[in-house]
Amino acid sequence: MTLQKQQPGARADLDDRTPARPAPDPQAFKARARDQWDRSARGWNEHTPQIRAWLRAATDAMLEMAGVRPGARVLDVAAGAGDQTLDIARRVGPTGQVLATDLSPQILALAQSNADREGLRNVTTLVADGEALPIEPGSFDSAICRLGLMLFPEPGRALRELQRALRPGGGICVMVFGRPERNPCVTTLMATALKHAGLPAPDPSQPGSLLSLGRPGRLDELFRQAGFHDVATTTVDAPFRLPSARHYVDFVRSSASPIQQILGRLEPDAAQAAWQDIEARLARFQAGDAWIGPNELLLTAARR
Repeated sequence: MTLQKQQPGARADLDDRTPARPAPDPQAFKARARDQWDRSARGWNEHTPQIRAWLRAATDAMLEMAGVRPGARVLDVAAGAGDQTLDIARRVGPTGQVLATDLSPQILALAQSNADREGLRNVTTLVADGEALPIEPGSFDSAICRLGLMLFPEPGRALRELQRALRPGGGICVMVFGRPERNPCVTTLMATALKHAGLPAPDPSQPGSLLSLGRPGRLDELFRQAGFHDVATTTVDAPFRLPSARHYVDFVRSSASPIQQILGRLEPDAAQAAWQDIEARLARFQAGDAWIGPNELLLTAARR
């Protein structure tokens, strides 16, 4: 894993400074996302070993930047199946607590089951909208959100909720995908899926999309608007290593909700053709007996 601090005040080109368009009908957007993640929950959970290997170093850095310490009370928003939730629970120990929230009850049930199986009794789950958290102000020492914030239709609102949840001086760190040109796997997936679905390519900064928060300086701006201070973003190279492009496509087909939402509109034969095209285009990242898909992640940390 390669870490690189972004320069304070980094700005994108003029065209990238245009504010992102708000997502249409946030409630309908969330309803579709909840339904798709409910259906993808088991597949995502079954791929936990691959996801864990991919995000291991970045997750460790995220928890350190958020100040997750023994005895802390930690909020994990958009927790999914809870791989990182279990890491938090082990870090805070028996005197600490972690509350894992997610919009999808199906995937959150798996997170609770995973914690119970590991004997981690300091984990609690709560089905909740990250943009309207039903929790008491100032009740957490730290907060994290791993690869979730970019999928929120109103990420600034979610950050205000996280700021409200933290005690004064509490730490936060979120992880999102970085710049489009540094995430060719994601851009290939999206462009190919949209082409087969007959849909136009959206603005990458469109709220709720995988790359919506990758523009340099965008996350820092949202954090400061939400009332955080000591804001700093670190760029992380996190390649996804698998035996082949087919293994990556199998992972996406069973667990990646945004791509499924696009190709789910197609007839089975047309969808299969799209998946085959995606695999062929991703094969360029094969290196001998390994497939290494480039990914750039951003870790933004701050204090309340």
